[in-house]
Amino acid sequence: MEKSKIRKPVVSGQFYPAAAGEVAKLIEKFLVPSLKKDDCIACMLPHAGYIYSGRVAVETVSRINIKDTIILLGPNHTGNGSDFSIETEGVWETPLGSVTINTALAREILKAGEQYFEEDSLAHLNEHSLEVELPILQYFKKSFQIVPVTVMSDKLADLKEAGKAIAVAVKSSGLQSSVLIVASSDMTHYEPEEQAKTKDTRAIEAILALDEDRLTEEVDGLNISMCGYAPVCMMLVCAKLLGAKKGELIKYQTSGDSTGDTSSVVGYAGITIH
Repeated sequence: MEKSKIRKPVVSGQFYPAAAGEVAKLIEKFLVPSLKKDDCIACMLPHAGYIYSGRVAVETVSRINIKDTIILLGPNHTGNGSDFSIETEGVWETPLGSVTINTALAREILKAGEQYFEEDSLAHLNEHSLEVELPILQYFKKSFQIVPVTVMSDKLADLKEAGKAIAVAVKSSGLQSSVLIVASSDMTHYEPEEQAKTKDTRAIEAILALDEDRLTEEVDGLNISMCGYAPVCMMLVCAKLLGAKKGELIKYQTSGDSTGDTSSVVGYAGITIH
């Protein structure tokens, strides 16, 4: 495969360890034994450094029967690329090995949502929000494919249509039972813990109700600095069209649980959608 089609990890050694053994060791610190695994249509995972949000992500993923293809939806922190940037071919590398893009499904999404999605690798080049999920997913399932999408739009109407397009593509590809949608988002950023928890509770309640309109209203009305609310809205629209009926909060923490500093925290939630 051409070198240009291989995406090397950009935050290994920063957000998570650079060596496979160290990644596994850190994940194992967060494991809770004997958790029942569920069939999920979608989930929301945090994407901070593992020492801060790893426990939330690991406990959530450990509860999921991971499917053969994972559609990764994350916020675009870099500002590079288009509003809805999708990669349709190539390999993403992590310390735990290589993950191939499901080209057929990615192209089907591009076709179904052609007025929204653009083939674009620039947005993914230095973006961490999708990369940090991969080693945790790989720890629990050795082999799967991905469709990576970053989102920069905050227009709810467009987010809904993009979410619908993903559902249409999944259905037309006949992959409904073998796709997991992962929305990557942290919650409130850099506010006192009590205030962050109050705001995050309102956003989490909207997500558990599978209500993207309410989530947007809470984020706007309370000025919640939830970096991935746009991909979460897309995930909710898509998941409902694929049959989702309920959400479940697996774990919520803040960075204060790791650092002991509650004066300025970031919130992290792990949610499964059934």
